Amino acid sequence: MTYLDYQATTPLAPEALKAMLPWLEQGHANPHSPHRAGRQARAAVEVARDQVAALLPAGGRVVFTSGATEALNWAIKGTSGGGGIVTTAIEHAAILDTAQATGRPLTVLPVDGEGLVAPQPVADGTGLVAAMLVNNEVGTIQPVAALADAAHRAGAWMLCDAVQGYGRIAIPEAVDLIAVSAHKIYGPKGIGALWIRDGITLPPLLHGGDQEGGRSGTLSPALCAGFGAAASLMATQAERDAAHVERLWALAVEQFGPDWTINGSTTQRYHGNLNVRRNGLDVARLMSDCRDIAFSAGSACASGSGRPSHVLTALGLTEREAKSSIRLGFGRYTSEAELTEAIDRINMAARAQGR
Repeated sequence: MTYLDYQATTPLAPEALKAMLPWLEQGHANPHSPHRAGRQARAAVEVARDQVAALLPAGGRVVFTSGATEALNWAIKGTSGGGGIVTTAIEHAAILDTAQATGRPLTVLPVDGEGLVAPQPVADGTGLVAAMLVNNEVGTIQPVAALADAAHRAGAWMLCDAVQGYGRIAIPEAVDLIAVSAHKIYGPKGIGALWIRDGITLPPLLHGGDQEGGRSGTLSPALCAGFGAAASLMATQAERDAAHVERLWALAVEQFGPDWTINGSTTQRYHGNLNVRRNGLDVARLMSDCRDIAFSAGSACASGSGRPSHVLTALGLTEREAKSSIRLGFGRYTSEAELTEAIDRINMAARAQGR
């Protein structure tokens, strides 16, 4: 299997697995227990917290969650008394659905054909502006700093969904809340975090033991350790990872050639995401013909719905164009040879449909 679906999830880094194993094999104590074994587990959690925080702005605290979806729900619902919500048309469902569920006034900003939102004044009475740093379907990098400035001028908070950008793209200092996820940075599934700026207090989303100071639930030292190790690796390998992704992007764009059109911006974009379309392409047939290549017809969270991608239609694509698009994601563990071979096979299968 050739794995080209890094936006859905990344492979687990060997270093992250190594950091987790002691806590899976022997370190079974509850990190919230006061005995020595519990304190040792708690120390591992705090080391991980510092490692995750190192890639985030100063002046805030990291609260571990079950993932980015919980973090985003907590951030949005935690501002329930703070007026309306402003977001963009290409957000993840964890933002769009949660914002709608609050019943608060909701403004959804359009994007242009490259997937970029134009910052504009935020109406008085707005409590929260929420936007992705890097879009999960087309890789567009949003002007989050400008959106945060507009939010603050209206007295609102700025929530940044940094899931796809964390460790890859600098997160603006001006934001107030940041959601991140371990399994998008070569860490384990089942853990994420919400960064909360100092001075902001959110009411609990989950009630119970208040283990995290606003968030209840027993933490897994193993998951925390894996997240921390993955975050630390993102910091030390940042330049190498970025250079590798740029080489893969250039290779992939050349390999697909003129019969394919890139969806979204080619410049204001994280280049580990390549979303392309081909006129008349039957994506379901293509995926069947290339079943040993893992790539996507859109967001993994919406797969199987039969609906065109809301992100691609927001860019102005027709339903037919959106449904003839595929997404390839690549990164640290993708080799140039396997990417070239995979795209050759995709091209061959796509051309066969026109015969």
